Amino acid sequence: MGQPLTVGLIGAGHISAQYLATLARLDDLRLVAVADLDVERARTAAEQAGAVGTTVEGLLERDDVAAVLNLTVPAAHAETSLAAIEAGKGVYVEKPLAATTTDARRMVDAAAAAGVVLGGAPDTVLGTGIQTARAAVDSGMVGTPVSATATMVTPGHERWHPAPDFYYQPGGGPLLDMGPYYVTSLVTLLGPVVRVIGAASALRGERVIGSGPRAGESITVSTPSHVTGALVHASGAISTLVMSFDGTATRAANIEVHGTEGSLTVPDPNRFTGPVSLATPQDSWRDLPVSAGYRGAARGYGLADLHWSGAFAGEPTAGRAQGALAFHVLEVMEGVLEAAREGHSVTMTSTVARPDAVPLDDR
Repeated sequence: MGQPLTVGLIGAGHISAQYLATLARLDDLRLVAVADLDVERARTAAEQAGAVGTTVEGLLERDDVAAVLNLTVPAAHAETSLAAIEAGKGVYVEKPLAATTTDARRMVDAAAAAGVVLGGAPDTVLGTGIQTARAAVDSGMVGTPVSATATMVTPGHERWHPAPDFYYQPGGGPLLDMGPYYVTSLVTLLGPVVRVIGAASALRGERVIGSGPRAGESITVSTPSHVTGALVHASGAISTLVMSFDGTATRAANIEVHGTEGSLTVPDPNRFTGPVSLATPQDSWRDLPVSAGYRGAARGYGLADLHWSGAFAGEPTAGRAQGALAFHVLEVMEGVLEAAREGHSVTMTSTVARPDAVPLDDR
């Protein structure tokens, strides 16, 4: 794409290390500045990356920042992104796109009005795991897809995260934290969702931090910690979703896709690689060879894919990790929570085309 895309990173917290590692090895992305509410933390991260540490305001004023990588907490995604858009910057946001669809809609509309890029995580779907599964579905290996299941069960992030408060506040919880990986994968595999139903609970009102300087401190749970949903896709396929911070473990496949001619197991959508297995009425389970996706994919490849696709070169809706997809995924998840709260099904107001498949790519 010619010149590297110049990037300013906002939010030098826990997840930033993974993005910084990707930025360091992709020549097509060049980190120029890092900002954080804790300016010293920003300067430390920037120094290690050969960039400049600054305030959020200082970063947004820089003429050499073409794209803002927004790694703030979910409650700050909208405010930070809108400020970046107002400054004329393209934005790529860590998942979820925003804490609410109301805020996310403001972001989508503002980016469209300004003619700038709005992209959103997760980009794990661009790796060889989900993309090999996508290729299997597209080639008809399972016949017509009929249903899918997606299951994530863990004891909760307070065991290892030193500041897990936001995981148990509105905008967090297992669905909005981990659900984006699963729902984005389901949309990638089976297409957009038209209607959802749901049930949810939060049977434990407090959690105890297990590591770091606040170990032993109790935090309040104010969002569902176990969520079950059914997603009706426009194709007619139905996905069942279980997202929980209330269990210990599960032996269920992360994702399974069932069709008229076979069944497919799909690897952990929180990772970029993993085995894809196929079973048919004639053959037992067998692993499929890697056939699609970015081989080197890691966090940040969504931003790179937008750049490689020309999104920052006058085609802001080009590329796979578009804000429209992240918005639809957020609406699906918010719809499941609304359905659980209100006791009725919820019809989606948005739709989105399945992102283009990723051919096998060694980048």
